[in-house]
Amino acid sequence: MELIALTAAPQPAASSPPPEAAARRAALAVLDDVLGRNAPLDESLAARLGARLEARDRAFARHLAATTLRRRGQIDSLIAAFVARPLPKEAHTARNILRLGAAQLAFLDTPPHAAVNETVALAGARGAERYRGLVNAVLRRLAAEGKARVAVQDAAKLDTPEWLWNSWRAAYGEGTARRIAEAHLAEPPLDFSVSGDPGAWAARLDAALLPTGSLRRSTGGLVTDFPGYAEGGWWIQDAAAALPARLLGDVRGRHAIDLCAAPGGKTAQLAAAGARVTAVEQSQPRLARLRENLARLKLAADLVAADAERWRPAAPADAVLLDAPCSATGTIRRHPDLPWRKAAKDIPALAAAQLRLLAAAAAMVKPGGRLVYAVCSLQPEEGPGVVARFLGENTAVVPEPVAAAEIPGAAEFLAADGTLRTLPCHWSGRGGLDGFYVARFRRR
Repeated sequence: MELIALTAAPQPAASSPPPEAAARRAALAVLDDVLGRNAPLDESLAARLGARLEARDRAFARHLAATTLRRRGQIDSLIAAFVARPLPKEAHTARNILRLGAAQLAFLDTPPHAAVNETVALAGARGAERYRGLVNAVLRRLAAEGKARVAVQDAAKLDTPEWLWNSWRAAYGEGTARRIAEAHLAEPPLDFSVSGDPGAWAARLDAALLPTGSLRRSTGGLVTDFPGYAEGGWWIQDAAAALPARLLGDVRGRHAIDLCAAPGGKTAQLAAAGARVTAVEQSQPRLARLRENLARLKLAADLVAADAERWRPAAPADAVLLDAPCSATGTIRRHPDLPWRKAAKDIPALAAAQLRLLAAAAAMVKPGGRLVYAVCSLQPEEGPGVVARFLGENTAVVPEPVAAAEIPGAAEFLAADGTLRTLPCHWSGRGGLDGFYVARFRRR
């Protein structure tokens, strides 16, 4: 449930003045954070795009940084074609400056004179003076030849790290792997969950009502300026992320536990549906954010600061939802930094933690109660792999297959075993959705 302020992607034109140099400096700082210090993109944007920047410049800086990360493979290939020898490792600032300039020329339609001159000036201001001549020469070549080279690039494969490409190809086949990668190249739309009448909110938000009940509109504008923000009528939540809570069924008047709950989208769903919710979150800052979100939405839940693997409720609950920490590779279209911050070596430890959490969650469910396990990952080790190991070790629960009639419009998401798998390339005509794996169980 991301409630950060989003701004519209700018639409540069030759007649418009170029954005301020401060916006490019901010975008460079974000790249240095993400690629140099492995910082999450959202955290860096929040820290770097402060009030000192005008709204237009904040929008440009955000769009520039995100596009550079989204198209990093293509950009690096373009730069390599015009550099005789690779830049030394210590020239990371110059490398990121080149990436920003290439993104403007190849993908953002920034006027060439502005993209080249302002980027060269940025090199001089950020301690990369010795590379100013190189930056100037490469960007002038890109201004002349970049578009033609982009037209013949294999964008999907270049912008996907090899370990991810090979994993998706093995799990889903070559064609689907390519469609997943292609879906990551576009800015995603904005999805809403509402606590009132979806039709009425669709009209107020100028949004489309999706088959599963979520609302969708094109991204753009400040979230806090949208109708209904102050009154707490809705929250931002990808349509796929809204599915796991719905698989718990009618929770009205029942006790539901939401594990690893922050930032609170699923907690809000359960509370809005009439459940008595206990939300468990280990991180104090994330729990504080959850509390703020619930306050705006005028929804109530019991908030517990605890490690979900070790915490136990006073009595078993009717329903337990575990949206486990994972690699989040299903959310790359919203978080283009993820492919460059994650690695194949991260997956086994994540899967082991998910298995432990799932076993703990099963112990919290009363006899006859439901348990839903979800991850926003495309990696099979974190989805079917964890569930297979869990069922092999735990006889207290049995799988409860999901039926197509339970969620209108979700038939294409259902696997033969009754689990649910969404892919970014699903609903391509509607703008896609995040990748999720969801399995449901009932306690004996």
